Amino acid sequence: MVGFLRAFTAASAVPAAAVAAAALCSSSSPSRSPSSRLRFPLPSLSAFAASSSSSSPVRAPTAAPPMAAAATADLSAPDKTEFMVDMKCEGCVTAVKNRLQTLEGIQNIEVDLNNQVVRVRGSLPVKIMLDALHQTGRDARLIGQGNPDDFLVSAAVAEFKGPVIFGVVRLAQVNMELARIEATFSGLSPGKHGWSINEFGDLTKGAESTGKVYNPQDYLSDKPLGDLGTLEAGENGEAQFSGSKEKLKVVDLIGRSIALYATEDRSDPGIAAAVVARSAGVGENYKKLCTCDGVTIWESS
Repeated sequence: MVGFLRAFTAASAVPAAAVAAAALCSSSSPSRSPSSRLRFPLPSLSAFAASSSSSSPVRAPTAAPPMAAAATADLSAPDKTEFMVDMKCEGCVTAVKNRLQTLEGIQNIEVDLNNQVVRVRGSLPVKIMLDALHQTGRDARLIGQGNPDDFLVSAAVAEFKGPVIFGVVRLAQVNMELARIEATFSGLSPGKHGWSINEFGDLTKGAESTGKVYNPQDYLSDKPLGDLGTLEAGENGEAQFSGSKEKLKVVDLIGRSIALYATEDRSDPGIAAAVVARSAGVGENYKKLCTCDGVTIWESS
């Protein structure tokens, strides 16, 4: 019995002595760094991983969470950019395509000659593409840009085919709240002329049978939405317009008309009108020559 007690006391003295030594060391050396105070070996991380791997598998970290990967894909997705380009024939189409295809980053090019619209899919800055289009000798303007999955541009044209007044008005939806309007006219008397989008496309009596200025019921403003303001024709009878109109939706204009007036305040019956169509040719333009080969498109009488 005495031997058993001695052995038990000796075994208990070892951890007690170790604890006392650790306490003595920490109290006698306050200036040492915290790491130097640790006197007992700690289990290594590899040993801990080895011991835990048998009970639960370790998953390798993924390259990126699914949502992060999706966000990265969205950021790198190519944009669809649409330009209005002055084109008159297939030679113009070829010239535009050939120039754009020299740019790195262009994935696809579509050309709508009737509406004079060029659609480009790629991730290049707009300025670079515009410069390339201008280098072909053609006027070009941006009309819209966005992701091809959710971007849709609606375009329409109204043609004035004479016999006195000729012209083309092009409308393009830039976004849901903004429409772009481009217009060129010839054969007008010099001075200011009112013009507007009118309710009806009835041309049986010219501009007089096109109804009132278009104005949707939910549009609240001092002026009707279809009021396009004033055109000013020069001494040569030509007038141009380039601008935008808020709240105007091109899709709602199909089948209506654009009317021109002799006076600025539109107090006269009107001097010309044209129906707004989803797609139309643009052969009867005030420009006589195509810039790509000089072929005469329309000659004034």
